[in-house]
Amino acid sequence: MSHQSDAFAYALSSNQAWAGYKAHQNPDFFPKLASGQAPQILWLGCSDSRCPETTILGLQPGDVFVHRNIANIISPTDINTSAVIEYSVAHLKVKHVVLCGHSACGGAAAALGDGRVGGVLDTWLLPLKAVRSANQEELSAITDDKARILRIAEMNVEAGVKVLMSNMTIQEAIQERGLQVHGVLFDIGSGKVRDLGFGTSKGAEKSATGDGEVVKGNHGKLVFRGASASIAVQ
Repeated sequence: MSHQSDAFAYALSSNQAWAGYKAHQNPDFFPKLASGQAPQILWLGCSDSRCPETTILGLQPGDVFVHRNIANIISPTDINTSAVIEYSVAHLKVKHVVLCGHSACGGAAAALGDGRVGGVLDTWLLPLKAVRSANQEELSAITDDKARILRIAEMNVEAGVKVLMSNMTIQEAIQERGLQVHGVLFDIGSGKVRDLGFGTSKGAEKSATGDGEVVKGNHGKLVFRGASASIAVQ
C-alpha cells in the first residue's frame, strides 16, 4: 500500500513505527509525557501543512504549546486564540510567545487578490485585507509576486504582535515575570526561522554569547538571546 493510495492508513502505520522507536530510544519518554506538560513556548502559527512548529524548531512533544489558524491571524475578538493565550500564559506560565508567519502563504496571496475566496474565508481574512489597505503604496511598488506575498506576511506578523502586546494577560506576564513576545518568519524554501524583531525584543541587539533562555528537547535545544535564537544539537 502506497502513501498516496491511503494516506490515513499510512499515517497510522507510521505512528506505530514512531511510537515504537521513541519508546525503544527512551523508555521514560511517554510515561514522562503523560505525567503533565510544562512547555516554555506558546507558538501561534499558520495551519499550512509545511509549517509544523515542533519539527522546524528541532524540539519534542511537550516542548511547545500550539495554536494555528489560516494565515496566522491574531484578532482581539477571536475567543479561540484568546483562550489559548490565557491558558498558556496565565496557567502554564510559558516564557515565550512566538507569532510565526511564513513564505508562500496562501492566505497572504488571497488577501492580495481582488476576488472572493468564498464562504467564511473572506470574513476570516479581513484583518489581513486591512493590512493590505494600510500598506497599499508599499505593496503595489513590489513587482515580484513572491516578494509581495512575503512582505505582506511580514506585515501580518507585525500587526499580530501589536495585538498580542495589547492583550492584558500578556501585558501582566511581561510586567510580573518578564514574558517575551517574538515575531518571526519561517522560510519554507530553506527551513529556517528568521526573527523579525517585533515584540519585546524590538530594538534589542543580537548577541552571539552570554546567557539566554534555553528550551531543551531530547535531541536539541532552542536558545533565545535578546532578539536572536539558535538551535544546538545534543
